[in-house]
Amino acid sequence: MKRSHRIQLLLAGGLSLGGLTACGPSSSGVVRVTPESVYANNYHLPGVGYYHAPFHAFYDRPYNTYDETRKMYFYGGQWGAAPHRSVINLSAPTPQAAQLAESLRSDIQRGGFGSTSGFHGGVYA
Repeated sequence: MKRSHRIQLLLAGGLSLGGLTACGPSSSGVVRVTPESVYANNYHLPGVGYYHAPFHAFYDRPYNTYDETRKMYFYGGQWGAAPHRSVINLSAPTPQAAQLAESLRSDIQRGGFGSTSGFHGGVYA
């Protein structure tokens, strides 16, 4: 019985923590892109593109995409005759890449001029 009681407490604690977190100013559910964030290779961010883990940045095409017309592969913002090989499949973006990604995101509703409601939430795709 101890084990199931411990699991129940853990689940209840997680739910209550989630409830408290949702009441905070960042309750939008959208996680910001920062140099401390870790992304998997080819993670897609709406409006930004695909994350290329070996290159620590986002690009408009998936990592190692093959273009039939060019007969080349795309990786790290360049084209190559062969696919790029790397053991890195998780990494964090550079500070510059994180800042650029945050500014290009299309999954965040931003307020414009003339907004007087003070509403900071939004609808996210």
